[in-house]
Amino acid sequence: MIAPYLGNPKKTIEVLQKYDFVFQKKFGQNFLIDTHVLEKIISAAEITKDDFVLEIGPGIGTMTQYLAYAAREVVAVEIDKALIPILEDTLQEYSNVTVLNEDILKVDIKKLADEHNNGKPIKVVANLPYYITTPIIMGLFEGEVPIESITVMVQKEVADRMQVGPGTKEYGALSLAVQYYAEPYIVANVPANCFMPRPKVGSAVIRLTRHAAPPVEVIDEKLMFRIIRASFNQRRKTLANGLNNSSELSFGKEEIQRVIKACGFPEGIRGEALTLEQFAALTNEFKSK
Repeated sequence: MIAPYLGNPKKTIEVLQKYDFVFQKKFGQNFLIDTHVLEKIISAAEITKDDFVLEIGPGIGTMTQYLAYAAREVVAVEIDKALIPILEDTLQEYSNVTVLNEDILKVDIKKLADEHNNGKPIKVVANLPYYITTPIIMGLFEGEVPIESITVMVQKEVADRMQVGPGTKEYGALSLAVQYYAEPYIVANVPANCFMPRPKVGSAVIRLTRHAAPPVEVIDEKLMFRIIRASFNQRRKTLANGLNNSSELSFGKEEIQRVIKACGFPEGIRGEALTLEQFAALTNEFKSK
């Protein structure tokens, strides 16, 4: 197996010119061109020769080469069919890589884990298109896919949102959803000049280590997330008004006020002040009534 050779601007430009590749805005394509960042991602993901890795959005295969060098096996899912001949070229030396030309949101990842990793938890690594980060991450967590960790490049603002707690303006439904499923840790902030083309925003690598069991006990997980969404849909409103105004919930105003009081929360509390534990308690109180 050969050592990675992509990962710097010169090599990337050579490959793109060879194939007359045109960046597709609709796919949010920004290719990494910094070897230090690539090494940092592989290190943070703790890839070993025992690992099966799912890569989302391999691009021209820059990070795929690093993953192939470090892992037992890699499956890379790429939506842009124009990149498939490039990947066949850049990954031809790596016998442990399979490229799928598919939309990751439509791939049966559980089946992949069964076929390639005997159903054991897999590691996911990706330089994610920013417009679709949340659906991909939540799809991985909610789809009953066996996952050990997700190490991804995302918009810095989104990485910040994933790891903050109550009382900050970034705190919201995404923070709570991610923290219910995983332990978030920001590995590195990555400036725009590490990509081609340069994105207009800063980026960050975040590692999400899957909890062995959720950190809170909740009777109805789906109801809790409906309550969380309702609480943040109108941030400036009180928790009671947010829940009462939600089309996803059917609780009456008096019932909402009674439950908030039973949980010991102040009458005018806002959703953004509640912790994950408190949202679980609120949900359990609604269910018990």
